[in-house]
Amino acid sequence: MNMLVEGEWRRDAYESTNEDGEFDRQETSFRDWLDGGVAAAGEDPKSTEFPAEGGRYHLYICRACPWAHRAAMVRQIRGLEDQITVSLVQPERYDEGWEFSDAHSDPLGDREFLREVYTDADPDFTGRVTVPVLWDTQENTIVNNESSEIMRMLDTAFDGNGVSLYPEDLREEIDRIVDAIYDPINNGVYRAGFAGNQDAYENAVDDLFDALDHWEGVLSEQRYLAGDGERLTLADVAMFATLVRFDHVYHTHFKCNRRAIHEYPNLWGYTKDLYQTPGIAETVNVDHITRHYYGSHADINPTRIVAVGPDIDFTEPHSRDEFRGEAPLVE
Repeated sequence: MNMLVEGEWRRDAYESTNEDGEFDRQETSFRDWLDGGVAAAGEDPKSTEFPAEGGRYHLYICRACPWAHRAAMVRQIRGLEDQITVSLVQPERYDEGWEFSDAHSDPLGDREFLREVYTDADPDFTGRVTVPVLWDTQENTIVNNESSEIMRMLDTAFDGNGVSLYPEDLREEIDRIVDAIYDPINNGVYRAGFAGNQDAYENAVDDLFDALDHWEGVLSEQRYLAGDGERLTLADVAMFATLVRFDHVYHTHFKCNRRAIHEYPNLWGYTKDLYQTPGIAETVNVDHITRHYYGSHADINPTRIVAVGPDIDFTEPHSRDEFRGEAPLVE
């Protein structure tokens, strides 16, 4: 994979698998914190020198990326559109990395590539160029590019519409669930898709579907994941970002084809329920999702032909409201 090395763009500088053929995700590098933002239990933010001021911060995302999608959903559900601006990069990512374009330009500068945002923050940066990126327009630097931390900051550092996705009484459980679904599900689809050998692939697929089966059972008894299942939380945001992409790209492109999400009664109803929650559907772009995965990974799909299916409808009725709990009202 491509990355920056001491501020210079290098192709094939990063191996995505370890010596055992297992997908090895590089850790994110910018981990500063907004003042007032609550970190996960047991984690200490590196700094809180950035005040949570409306209009000061900008979020760079790609509609295709599940990690960026998590941040975009929290921004939308919390009603922070007027406090935090957002812009997109192109869905396809080729040899030059994430790109801006006429359709998706950089509103903060005349940049051509997202990597220039990274080198503007640190001219000697070494690492992968990823989304989301939380940018401070006053200090002209990156605050954070770790999606799980940006989610928590957006929910707790800013005044929004009164919706709380990381309520104090559920934080420990939310953290546990977010951690529990990360490796087998959120990252598990990538572990399968980028596996370097059969054993690594099958281990990832086994972990993935064992976890999906577990949460299918949990969702047979409650509407949402955390607590008594009555409240939408960051745990649901983290789960949805993978589920909404699953049947269109992970099932086929990443060979996670033991079962589709629409074949799970509870997970499929849950996915439709979240999609139909006010504020979420407008953050989903299936065209960008399919164009990115099938078009960007030439090592997996060298023809870059984009699959046309499946024919599923996230707006179909669901029966999730039979459980206790209501979707948050987003103004």
